[in-house]
Amino acid sequence: MTALLYLASQSPRRRELLTQLGVTHELLLADASEDAEALEVELPGETPDAYVQRVCALKADAALQRRIRRGLAEAPILTSDTTVCLGGEILGKPADAADAARMLSALSGATHRVLTAVTVVSARGQRHALSISHVTFRAMSGAEIERYVASGEPLGKAGAYGIQGRAAEFVQRIDGSYSGIMGLPLFETAALLREADLRF
Repeated sequence: MTALLYLASQSPRRRELLTQLGVTHELLLADASEDAEALEVELPGETPDAYVQRVCALKADAALQRRIRRGLAEAPILTSDTTVCLGGEILGKPADAADAARMLSALSGATHRVLTAVTVVSARGQRHALSISHVTFRAMSGAEIERYVASGEPLGKAGAYGIQGRAAEFVQRIDGSYSGIMGLPLFETAALLREADLRF
């Protein structure tokens, strides 16, 4: 059994959640030679569920090659990908403030899904899990959306919001995994790590 995990994610929230589990981890991030953004391109006709799981698995493959290329010690690798979707539309990271406002206007007064895929690669192979949560936003005024976008929090976040931040005031109901909505479902993640013989 091993006590080390490589986390292939820049998300500080995923680091916090792993620390909450008591998992010792090191970052295994892409360097300038890798086109990490290319992994997140949607395929024509792809469903949000298929998209998030495919992207997560691709990130895991890339991270494994990265570990081998860098000559790092063998240890399980964890990747995760979170997608927000409304109906069949994937709401990724907003391109700019106007795009963030558009997404938030669509989410206002509606229920959307947050899909978080997790992949763990270890000597035991590749294992996957998918967490699906439903989030209902109360109706938001244009001024509220404008203020929230101006805070800068929506930028860089799938669906243009972070549930652990100021957007919490808009969340009327959650059905699912709060940690999954944050970016790493702890129940599913812990199960995958135990299957990979990780000690924590």
